[in-house]
Amino acid sequence: MVKGPGLYTDISKKAKDLLYKDFQTDPKFSLTTYTANGVAITSNGLKKGEIILADINTQIKHKNVTTDIKVDTNSNVFATVTYDEAIPGLKTIFRYTVPDQRSGKLEMQYLHDYAGICGSIGLTPNPIVNFSGVFGTSTVSVGVDVSLDSTTNTLGKYNAGLSYTHSDLVAALTLNDKFDNLTASFHRVAYPETNTAVGAEMTHNFPSNDNTFTVGVQHTLDPFTMVKGRVNNYGKVSGLIQHEWRPKSTLTLSGEVDTRAIEKPTKLGLALALKL
Repeated sequence: MVKGPGLYTDISKKAKDLLYKDFQTDPKFSLTTYTANGVAITSNGLKKGEIILADINTQIKHKNVTTDIKVDTNSNVFATVTYDEAIPGLKTIFRYTVPDQRSGKLEMQYLHDYAGICGSIGLTPNPIVNFSGVFGTSTVSVGVDVSLDSTTNTLGKYNAGLSYTHSDLVAALTLNDKFDNLTASFHRVAYPETNTAVGAEMTHNFPSNDNTFTVGVQHTLDPFTMVKGRVNNYGKVSGLIQHEWRPKSTLTLSGEVDTRAIEKPTKLGLALALKL
């Protein structure tokens, strides 16, 4: 198994997962079932205000090929075919959306002990080309993430990042949105036996000179129950409790309070994920 720096999307992922993953202020439902031959069928439903969004995803695995087909409430069909390990460390992904004829994209990911490279190109006459690369080790790595619009020969995005991992600490520094935003984050496991961890993220926007600071903590009450909490400098306090009441099936209750506008109602969300 490759133990290198990973992909660019892995930079600051641990801190972001602690601070933002599973915090949900809308009702959400997910049901996954498996057929006798191993085909996974997942149905998702989400209510945002008066709008209900839903989709059905079918996943088929055969040897090194995984095919995902998703259909949403707007009759869009999303197809993804992944060919894993054509050569050691290489993954090839083809994506296409119907009826968008310009959505075809071919992506390749390569993981090495000292590099993680990802490139994609749109399957159109004037494609958008994306490239990201992370170089270093599993301890210290640097990375870039850029995209080129071949129609205008301009960079649609350019980001850069630095990551440091040691024992129970992960720290990262990234420049995003064409270097308009500087973000520093860290994730530290305080007590491994209870999966107790703290995380923080600070973002400075250069054009507006605004700062956003978010700090959070997670703790496992028992092998099946986890709690998380976070607060930011705008006075928004969020918390959740997640219980695995059967293998891979979870019930998550989360809420958010705006302490600067305490007269506003508390936002509450309930997410139920079933795997049968």
